[in-house]
Amino acid sequence: MMKSTKELEQMLYKNETVADKAPAAIPEAERFCEGYKVFLDRGKTEREVTRYSEELLVKAGYQPFVVGQQLHPGDKVYRINRGKCVLAATIGTKTMSEGFHLNIAHVDSPRLDLRPVPLYEKEGLAYFRTHYYGGVRKYQWPTIPLAIHGVVIREDGSSVEICIGEKDDDPVFTITDLLPHLGAEQNEKKLKEGISGENLNVLLGSLPIGDTEAANRVKLGVLGLLNESYGITERDFTTAEIEIVPAFKARDVGLDRSMIGAYGHDDRVDAYPALMAEIETRSPAYTTVCVLTDKEEVGSDGVTGLNSMYTFHFLQQLCDCAGVNAVTAFQASKCLSADVTAAYDPSFAEAFEPNNGTYAGRGVAIYKYTGSRGKSSTSDASAELVSYLTRLMNQNGVVWQIGEMGRIDLGGGGTVAKYVANQEIDTIDIGVPVLSMHSPFEVVSKADVYMAYRTFKAFCEDAE
Repeated sequence: MMKSTKELEQMLYKNETVADKAPAAIPEAERFCEGYKVFLDRGKTEREVTRYSEELLVKAGYQPFVVGQQLHPGDKVYRINRGKCVLAATIGTKTMSEGFHLNIAHVDSPRLDLRPVPLYEKEGLAYFRTHYYGGVRKYQWPTIPLAIHGVVIREDGSSVEICIGEKDDDPVFTITDLLPHLGAEQNEKKLKEGISGENLNVLLGSLPIGDTEAANRVKLGVLGLLNESYGITERDFTTAEIEIVPAFKARDVGLDRSMIGAYGHDDRVDAYPALMAEIETRSPAYTTVCVLTDKEEVGSDGVTGLNSMYTFHFLQQLCDCAGVNAVTAFQASKCLSADVTAAYDPSFAEAFEPNNGTYAGRGVAIYKYTGSRGKSSTSDASAELVSYLTRLMNQNGVVWQIGEMGRIDLGGGGTVAKYVANQEIDTIDIGVPVLSMHSPFEVVSKADVYMAYRTFKAFCEDAE
């Protein structure tokens, strides 16, 4: 017997807004995102995110993990990897041989780093030379207020933190651009060539020291101010990690305040919900682990990137404490690789395939595979894992959507999923859609941030 139109329509995949499907979640999202905005403002670098996350963990009762310690259900332990990564776990009632539930996000974002010898003077102006980090669109960085964040290891081995440009009475910095009246030749260049990496020089000052016989008088003036405030010399820049980031704070976007504009949504917009879900989990069935990792924007390599073994060594050591074989635990584990995806932008509709796009305000986004073109460099989650996750979200009232990042042959992107999957852990990508991704001022929907949190919380508390 032929089904009715109504019955047939119920079979359709419907990409609905959170406002329509779960209107009661809108005020809850508003409240949740107040904490997220603080997280963004407190953490503009991976070191700052790690420090603030540790504050939240300690306040919630987490204890530093000690290799070989006795662990009991409900215990909360954490480890900080080299000041740039967070690993936090809540011990479950099930044996670890039945697997972990992992939420993994990254906390590094595209930015400008100082070069080893950055300070110079030219024609009466002092500058920092920079080297861009991650996938920036270079033309977006000039003519905006910038701040300086980082750590300097001085010649005597002591360290000093630098943060200039965030307080209301701080100076800010900027990168200059040509005026349109003199930009005719620049206008003829391709967009990616209009501003080169060598143009990304941060303006520091113009006031010379009083000694008219000295060379580099403005540079010396800037260096003197830095030495007075932080006790550093030019030599100390060679051992520093200093980042240039936008100076503005997270702000509500839109007359309805439904969105947040900020630097660093990629990927702190998933890191914060994952961390809060971990903190609020009390007596899980499976041992839960939240990892906030570094270096994703440049390939996840190095000792703080997920392509290293630091996360898996932590899991192995947890297993050792419980007398469990780590391989067995990995084979039974599940992971949500929490990273952003591109939100469909009607102003640039040609870059997307509408039926397979993900949209701001329509919930957290699943993407079965990432990579580029022919699914290059993706783990491609199994049908069973996608089914598990969608059932879990449906059971917990999570509004979700599924799609891809733009047109197939246009480009693509990657996440940490493949590095987890390579350890024989079932892994799927999920995250918040972002408008203007990788720009100095990205935009997300508050409703989507909240639905990400609801997903991570449900995953932590799942007993299936």
